Amino acid sequence: MKDSTQGKIVDLRIIRSIYGFLKPYQFTFWLLVFLILCMAAVSPAVPLLIRYTLDHYVSTDQISNLIRMFFYMLGVLFLHTGLQFSTSYLAGYLGQTVIKDIRVQLYNKIVHLKLAFFDHTPIGRLVTRTVSDIETLNDVFSEGLASIAGDLLQLVLIVGVMFYTDWRLTLVILATVPFMIISTYVFKEYIKKSFNEVRLAVANLNSFVQEHISGMMVVQLFHAEERELKKFDQINVAHRDANVKGILAYSLYFPVADVIAAVGSGLIVWMASTYILKEQITVGTLTAFIMFINLFFRPIRMLADRFNTLQMGIVSTERILTLLDSEDYIQNNGSIEADQIKGKIEFADVTFAYQEPEWVVRNVSFKVVGFCPIHTYCI
Repeated sequence: MKDSTQGKIVDLRIIRSIYGFLKPYQFTFWLLVFLILCMAAVSPAVPLLIRYTLDHYVSTDQISNLIRMFFYMLGVLFLHTGLQFSTSYLAGYLGQTVIKDIRVQLYNKIVHLKLAFFDHTPIGRLVTRTVSDIETLNDVFSEGLASIAGDLLQLVLIVGVMFYTDWRLTLVILATVPFMIISTYVFKEYIKKSFNEVRLAVANLNSFVQEHISGMMVVQLFHAEERELKKFDQINVAHRDANVKGILAYSLYFPVADVIAAVGSGLIVWMASTYILKEQITVGTLTAFIMFINLFFRPIRMLADRFNTLQMGIVSTERILTLLDSEDYIQNNGSIEADQIKGKIEFADVTFAYQEPEWVVRNVSFKVVGFCPIHTYCI
């Protein structure tokens, strides 16, 4: 069983399989999607309320209206916080529930596989399937599909609200988007390669540790501790280097994304200040756009990470499905029922092997007469 190292973001077969795991919990899943969409819809409310307050009540010193707007904003913040808590808890609950079911299915499959399967499959790789790969799937359910939908909706809503507020300043922000898209794409491709290397390194590490601990007696009998330690060190170095590549990608991407967002903020302040001096826009509009910038760029930054999470989940799902769909299991095709047991056992030219051609018995024939198993009625 080879490791899959590549995964497509849009793999309909895998996506259908992932959704198939969710079928028993469809209500919970669609409730989660609904709450995420509500949270995305609420996001632009606070900047718009602040803009309205600055433009209509601060300059006119209307204290009662200021207090009323304050409570409006407080209510929106409480609503957003409640939605954020609900989505976070529901996503975590859904993820843990689904992976519990998958882990049970996977273990049930493993215990019914032929012994020959374990001869050519490292035990550590099976441990990786039932632990690491399934934990990756948890991230897909908690941070993948539903969250991507919410981030995309938030982007659409924010762009629409910005165009409604001031189309000129919106175009200034959108001018920085190509740079963000390029950096996000480079990050996504690099982190995908890094993840594949990490997954392979983890599988190799698990296999090595599992097999050597199980066979420690052999290692010590041949006095091979130092040799095996050097092998382990090489595998461990490969594991470290693979993780460092991922750390490097994250360390570079987020500062670059913050710089692009900061450039957008600077351009907005510069142009908006010019328009304010010409009395073409208000201070409230400038304040709202500064808040819009964060609401606009945050989903773009998060989408890169979420798409990688989804891609990791697709790779892990493909590996899990390969194991679940394996035909190398013990088949029970017997159709004869022992309705009359006469206490006689006969082997006629019996040949058997767990893995051909390593025969356990070959062309064996014998009879046992007068044998009656315990607790069996013999005629």
